[in-house]
Amino acid sequence: MFETVVIASDASPSAERAVTVALDFAERFDADVHVLSVVEDDGHEQLIRTRLARFGASLDRSVTTAVRRGDPADAILRYVERVDADLVATGTRGRDSPYSYHLGSVAERIAHDCPVPVLTVRQLEAVRE
Repeated sequence: MFETVVIASDASPSAERAVTVALDFAERFDADVHVLSVVEDDGHEQLIRTRLARFGASLDRSVTTAVRRGDPADAILRYVERVDADLVATGTRGRDSPYSYHLGSVAERIAHDCPVPVLTVRQLEAVRE
C-alpha cells in the first residue's frame, strides 16, 4: 500500500517529532524512506547536508537523503513526483500567515496540492515545569 515515504524536514529540532512518526509509519509498511530538505540559498545547504548525513547514519534502516534548492513546497512536490512517493510526511509550525495557524504555509500547500496522501505531524508544546 505504501511503498515509498517522503519525509519533508528542515532538519531542525522542532521537526524531529514528524520524522519519528513518519519513520514509525514507514516501518509498519516496510516502505522505502526518503528524507528531503529544501534550502532557499547556498548558505544553509552544507549545514543541512551534514545534519541529514548524521541522521541517516543514526537509523537502523536505509534511507535516501536529499537536499534541494528553491521554494520549499514546489521542490517537495516535484520530488514526490520524481520518486513516485505514496505518502508525504511533514511537520507543522503555523507561523507564516494568518491562514496557516494550524498547519504552516509549506505544509498547507503540500496538503492542498499533493497528489498522494499527506501526513502532517504537529509539534507538541514543550512541557513546562
